[in-house]
Amino acid sequence: MTDSAEFQSVVELRRYTLHPGRRDELIELFEREFVETQETCGMRLFGQFREAGEPDKFVWLRGFRDMETRRAALESFYFGPVWREHGPAANETMIDASDVLLLRPSGPGFPAPDGAPDSRVVVTICHPTGPVKEFSEYFADTVAPALREAGVVTFGHFETEPAENTFPRLPVRENETVFVWFAKAGEEHREILGRTGAGLADRLERPWRRLELTPTPRSRLR
Repeated sequence: MTDSAEFQSVVELRRYTLHPGRRDELIELFEREFVETQETCGMRLFGQFREAGEPDKFVWLRGFRDMETRRAALESFYFGPVWREHGPAANETMIDASDVLLLRPSGPGFPAPDGAPDSRVVVTICHPTGPVKEFSEYFADTVAPALREAGVVTFGHFETEPAENTFPRLPVRENETVFVWFAKAGEEHREILGRTGAGLADRLERPWRRLELTPTPRSRLR
């Protein structure tokens, strides 16, 4: 299957806390059993990642055409034979799987796979003080161009999807509004963001959160 914008209408950013030393075990199981089987059920897996500096964190992204097809796809997978067989082993590696942001597009989407094997993806999560649409416009008009001029190209701009969770068996973070962007960057990203993103602080209710992610072997996004 090729990547398509239609699967970016609803995106889950999922960050799991695992039992110490079991991340590679989950990644091996996940990439062997859960990639094609989830996509067959009607979703798209955009990326799986190790989080730098957090040896017990596993982060991944999946997308859907809309909230209703999300419900149908998740029911098909989680009530199906593959999860029934391998889900218990996956769950045994996890301490917490509830750190999940449900997002919708707020600008450019994910690009086609083209990263190097050793590339790193940086995710920045912001909690705007005002309307997220205004923050998104400010970011697109002011911050993204400044970052681009400094050598950091952003992509994958998303904001909170406010619709009710159509599959409550899997919780998502509710009662908060976020703006999230992705970038391909090296170690200089933190310094550049500090210089060019200074104006963001006045528009945030808390400091931004930054995740440095290393793609797993089967991650599309890298």
